[in-house]
Amino acid sequence: MTLDDLFATIEARKGADPDSSWTAKLLAKGPEKCAEKFGEEAVEAIIEAVKDDKVALTSEAADVLYHLLVMLAARDVALGDVMAELARRQGTSGIAEKAARE
Repeated sequence: MTLDDLFATIEARKGADPDSSWTAKLLAKGPEKCAEKFGEEAVEAIIEAVKDDKVALTSEAADVLYHLLVMLAARDVALGDVMAELARRQGTSGIAEKAARE
């Protein structure tokens, strides 16, 4: 499964019955709750990275990616737009790109 496939599934769940889908349940709670859940998962991934638990970090990283996509969908931000922004930044030094945003 690619991120595009996962994002398409998440988008398809927007109108689903919250009792039938975890994604629909998250989306029904609103963008703020989706953002909160993303933050929780990010913290869990950080903890596993610090503990150097590769198996747990792999699992948490998958959760982070999923919840990031749910958060984007909740705010109607297309994954394609995020990918286009990454493409725009490609070939630019991270230091130079950050300085241009400040």
